[in-house]
Amino acid sequence: MSKAITQAEYLSAFTGNKRKEALEHALDIRKFEIDLYWKRATYFWTFIAATLAGYAAIHASTPSKPNTDLLVVLSCLGIVFSFGWFCVNRGSKQWQENWENHVDMLEDETIGPLYKTILKRPPSNSFSEHVSEFMTGPSPFSVSKINQIISLYVTVLWLFLLYKALPPFSCAAPVNWEHAALIALSLVACTAFMTLGKTYGGSYRHLALQRNAEVIPPGQ
Repeated sequence: MSKAITQAEYLSAFTGNKRKEALEHALDIRKFEIDLYWKRATYFWTFIAATLAGYAAIHASTPSKPNTDLLVVLSCLGIVFSFGWFCVNRGSKQWQENWENHVDMLEDETIGPLYKTILKRPPSNSFSEHVSEFMTGPSPFSVSKINQIISLYVTVLWLFLLYKALPPFSCAAPVNWEHAALIALSLVACTAFMTLGKTYGGSYRHLALQRNAEVIPPGQ
């Protein structure tokens, strides 16, 4: 099981050349995580955009009486993909910050506090400079946090589309068990993302198995 360590214990694990090599690995893995982050975003956006296009096409083809079953199916797919994207964004952010924190801890004796030092523009003085900076200047927004907010927004949007796709609720009307089962399955999938989808935190003791292999001499 994992255990908490002090800063001194952390730094003592990376002494001598180990610290420089660990810093290089941390920087490389951080870049790799960022690259994976955008590939994952592209993957989810492709599915979400295709699902939304299908939803719009079905609604536009028969606006007076659209196919409710297909709209519910697409809405549930959109909810699962969007919430899955939200969870993946959080997971990607966790590992990206992990390697950024390693860089923060390891860089001082190798390259100095380069990664921790932020150089910014001087503050604006006039109103026109404030307007120009607001429209074209930099700002300390987190791209990953904005992506998380967007994925959560899209999830809520799909919930609204699901509500619009379902027929009006009535106590007298019979329950559509197909719709209920599909919605329940989507809720189970989203719940599994938050519970079963987390990184394994149990024992890291390994069971090793090895096969015996040999060449039989000729004639045997």
